[in-house]
Amino acid sequence: MAKIKVLRIINRFNLGGPTFNAAYLSKYLDSEKFETLLVGGEKDGTEGSSLHITESLGLDPVIIPEMKREIDFKDDYTAYKKICKLIEEFQPDIVHTHASKAGTIGRLAARKMGVKNVYHTFHGHIFHSYFSKAKTTFFKHVEKRLAKSSTRIVAISDIQKKELGVDHSICDPEKITVIPLGFDLGKFQEDVDLKRGRFRREYKLEQEEVAVGIVGRLVPIKNHRLFLDALSINNQRFKGKVKYFIVGDGELREELESYCKTIGLVYSSPESKNEKANLIFT
Repeated sequence: MAKIKVLRIINRFNLGGPTFNAAYLSKYLDSEKFETLLVGGEKDGTEGSSLHITESLGLDPVIIPEMKREIDFKDDYTAYKKICKLIEEFQPDIVHTHASKAGTIGRLAARKMGVKNVYHTFHGHIFHSYFSKAKTTFFKHVEKRLAKSSTRIVAISDIQKKELGVDHSICDPEKITVIPLGFDLGKFQEDVDLKRGRFRREYKLEQEEVAVGIVGRLVPIKNHRLFLDALSINNQRFKGKVKYFIVGDGELREELESYCKTIGLVYSSPESKNEKANLIFT
């Protein structure tokens, strides 16, 4: 019996949930029944690479340099043509796209090449907090058109299904299946005391000192300013010893550091260590 061929396309290989999801699906689908080709764009210059994830799983993804985060009609069209060629060569039974850019280019290519089974997973969405009202309206229109030619839409939570199917009317809720993301959390449950002790020694945390952190890309949707505002208020109210950590990197790094100065927070970073800081970018 011939294997079912799956062409899996993600936006880009940057650190984040989509790479884990796409890589795990590519690795752990029954290899006797499925053959998967994983494709994605390159990370943005402000982001960390996630190719160590695919490498650790023994995957060798196809990278399309032109499929970038920002809209660029020339590069996007080149990426579209390359995916059409991959479809022609690989002859997938299923095209499964992940996130907005890959979802647009991948589904257009799949429709052009006559692929009958096309699935799309939303990893978050861009229908608020990213763009102007005009741009958001345009992107909603595009997603509605793409949803019509999709076999199935996958949401990663019940809340997201409601947002897609009810709040933003991207498609009929009956067309949406909820499949939560699966992550290997084993490493966070191993040697917990040892890791905690190592962390506290590295950052010279005293026995009674409280550590509070936020982990995520430094981009608008993560709303790190809210975190900074909250700890600024906490500094005024909490008289005990506390140290804050912002774990991650991204395009808003310099802006957030400047905001710290504006609201009177003393911070430190790997580039400019400040022993008096109680907020650390790491």
